[in-house]
Amino acid sequence: MTSFDPADILPDDLLERFRARAAQVDRDNVFPEDDLAELKDAGYLGVLAPTSLGGAGLGLAEASLLQQRLATAAPATALAINMHLVWTGVAKVLADRGIDSLRFVHEGAVAGEVFAFGISEAGNDLVLFGSDTAAVPTGDGGYAFTGTKIFTSLAPVWTQLGLHGLDTSDPEHPKLVYAFVPRTDAVVTRDDWDTVGMRGTQSRTTELHGAVAPADRVVRLVDPGPNPDPIVFGIFSVFEVLLASVYTGIARRSLDLAVETAKARRSKKTGLSYADDPDIRWRVADMALAYDGMLPQLAAIATDVDALANHGPLWFAKLSGLKHRAVVTAKQLVDEAMLVSGGSSYFSRTELSRLYRDVLAGMFHPSDPESVHSTVAAAWLGPVGAAVSELAMRGMRPGRPTESVAGFPVMASRNPAHVVTDEMVAEHRDD
Repeated sequence: MTSFDPADILPDDLLERFRARAAQVDRDNVFPEDDLAELKDAGYLGVLAPTSLGGAGLGLAEASLLQQRLATAAPATALAINMHLVWTGVAKVLADRGIDSLRFVHEGAVAGEVFAFGISEAGNDLVLFGSDTAAVPTGDGGYAFTGTKIFTSLAPVWTQLGLHGLDTSDPEHPKLVYAFVPRTDAVVTRDDWDTVGMRGTQSRTTELHGAVAPADRVVRLVDPGPNPDPIVFGIFSVFEVLLASVYTGIARRSLDLAVETAKARRSKKTGLSYADDPDIRWRVADMALAYDGMLPQLAAIATDVDALANHGPLWFAKLSGLKHRAVVTAKQLVDEAMLVSGGSSYFSRTELSRLYRDVLAGMFHPSDPESVHSTVAAAWLGPVGAAVSELAMRGMRPGRPTESVAGFPVMASRNPAHVVTDEMVAEHRDD
């Protein structure tokens, strides 16, 4: 869809209303209810749903452009709605690969349901490969979930929570259960979101006290540990692409603000516009060069997910690297924009100071820098050799006895570069 224009869904006047509200949302530490209402009216919740179900029928590449544009106006709103789009994106990734078990997600999104992402757990660095949340069979195909999820964006407004938990009813064959639970009295949302930035996401802690997912909302049972199941690829691919999109949008806005400020400021000493100062010009040019480099890689990876491209064992390295580069570059651009703008940007009332705080959230999303480098090293060099791993385990040299795939730890004896190939996904399609 090369002719797609994100302004058709997010016109300038809508973005300006979002931007005008963003400062107060951040200051009052509240959820952007008005933003969500306008996004619903624009059909934004269903942009990834097929037209046959009443959605916009867009692909991940187009959703990426929309999220970049939204993030230039209200990063916290963009990051919050990202988590809903992750599930609608996973539904699309699976449907494109012949798995229709998340059709209800697209139907619900078109009808106005808000899907939240309940995967993160405190201290659980297994992420998608394990869970501290108990998933207990209800006897009718459903599951009751008990545990605590952290960083649950959209906390005040979600209607369905996509989550995972561990079913140990058969100790010899435990299963990770992916399912969706509605908001009921069995779900408690803590009012504990008070952060440096991205305050509008309201990514609060969620307590599950036997929250029940009915049988028709149990979408996948997979073996714990490194697993080539399509839902793992679906979650990770959409999650990383859309995260990179939000931070690319922040980078663009910081560049725009730097340009505006350079043109508006004038030197008392020379009388010249800062836009004519050679040092400022070099700094802004350096920002533009970095930003231009973000766009093609993001577009290419998003398009490849849509097109079912075959990157085999390099998929996780490409996806985690994409997110890492976007976050690092965005932070660099915001830092540079602060220097171009001067001391006034240090006041909390300025938009740039909010971007300075918002962009910091990027380092806390998977994959972190350590796991990215481990993933890419494993993809190109293979796993750490057995002898080196044994020495590391004995404490004879610094290092960890595990590799990781995009933030998900894997024992070094297994080649993490081969966790997901297209052939392996195909084998698991009908499980």
